[in-house]
Amino acid sequence: MNFPFKEIRKKLLAGDFSGLFRISKDNGNSFIHPSEVAKLFISIPAEKAIEAFKSFQAEQEVSVFPYLDNQLQKKVIGSLPKVRAVYILNALSSDDRTIFYSSLKGVELSSFLEFLNEPNKTALHKVLGYSDKSVARIINTEFATIESGMTIANAMEHLRNNHKDTEAANVIYVVDEDGRLIDDIPVRRFVLNDPQKKVEDILDGYCTSLKITDSKEDAIQKFKEYDRVVLPVTNDNNILLGVVTVDDVMDLQEQKDTAEIQKFGGIEELDYPYVKTPFFSLLKKRAGWLIILFLSEMLTATAMGGFADEISKAVVLALFVPLVMSSGGNSGSQAATLIIRAMALKELTLKDWWWVMRREFLSGLALGIILGTIGFIRISLWQQFHWYNYGPHWILIATTIFFSLIGIILWGTLSGSMVPMILRKCGFDPATSSAPFIATLVDVTGLVIYFSIAALFLRGTLL
Repeated sequence: MNFPFKEIRKKLLAGDFSGLFRISKDNGNSFIHPSEVAKLFISIPAEKAIEAFKSFQAEQEVSVFPYLDNQLQKKVIGSLPKVRAVYILNALSSDDRTIFYSSLKGVELSSFLEFLNEPNKTALHKVLGYSDKSVARIINTEFATIESGMTIANAMEHLRNNHKDTEAANVIYVVDEDGRLIDDIPVRRFVLNDPQKKVEDILDGYCTSLKITDSKEDAIQKFKEYDRVVLPVTNDNNILLGVVTVDDVMDLQEQKDTAEIQKFGGIEELDYPYVKTPFFSLLKKRAGWLIILFLSEMLTATAMGGFADEISKAVVLALFVPLVMSSGGNSGSQAATLIIRAMALKELTLKDWWWVMRREFLSGLALGIILGTIGFIRISLWQQFHWYNYGPHWILIATTIFFSLIGIILWGTLSGSMVPMILRKCGFDPATSSAPFIATLVDVTGLVIYFSIAALFLRGTLL
């Protein structure tokens, strides 16, 4: 349906919540998907969103709640009467409940735990005992199981009587009497086979699974490799504990990509979306790296101070400082971006460092020659057409720029490619080797390269 976002948003801002979850179209009833409701709530002040949320019926609240951002979820639960909050938190699917509680800390976590009934509280305590990075934090315990000795008809009857209609039921799991995972069966295989066949006759004998101790990154990788919509999670004894669904993995991938982009931009990872992050919190996240980079850039002034005599004798050298510095920083940022992304996609490992170094050495050399040639031609044209007079030794200046660009760009590509791998080797996140960090590193060292080459070519003439 064509969702009238602007019209409904105007209604919400005016305090009119009628027809929010269900609207009429062509004299028939059409439902707004909960994700569309969440988008609406993000676009309006939190107070209005909470007021609109309270206008829902209980079942609708449960449907919409998982799609809200974490900050709004906490505000909603905190503003609801306890009876309604208890209903929502206990009615959520186990994975949505775990994701919500995993975002809480300290007193907040303790107070919200009191809203859960004993079975849900016990299950949550077990899950929260695992690492934040474990798939246990996104596991859904509402899965459908059958035994291999059943006929398809009996199995379908068993599923209808004992399992809910949830996304986790798109794949049915065959287990033995001890709950050990034997195989998985897509629902389509039930539909397309003779109901009198036995379940064991339609098994393919291959079932990809996750371990409860596997990391979230392992889960992301397996979903990519096997193109699954749901994967079972087992313990070391192959007992089926739950499932992980593709929608949760997509959320993880989005969070992971966002964090890497933020780090690569020279910012600490934000705890909330940009539009929801408090001003002073955002300031704190940005200030740390900016201070580090600013102090590092001070080394640039120190480096230039070390070559003050050379600059005073050949002021023309200072004209090209921005050119050579930016070229080196840009080449380093390019290399870092390519390597960090390749490592994130598992295209490269630390064992590939020598191959990467050789490849980036050749790339840096080729790029340096290309830009160096452009720089040489630029100086020559300006001199020949009298647009600027570089003096009688202009050819030496052009040669200096040519070789300086080769050296600086070569150094930039090597730095940008090797620093992320060194950080990974030391156990740090390669994304912290951000573009500003690489640019700063190459700026300082690039000046040394530039003036050293200038001293070599211009000594006895300008220097």
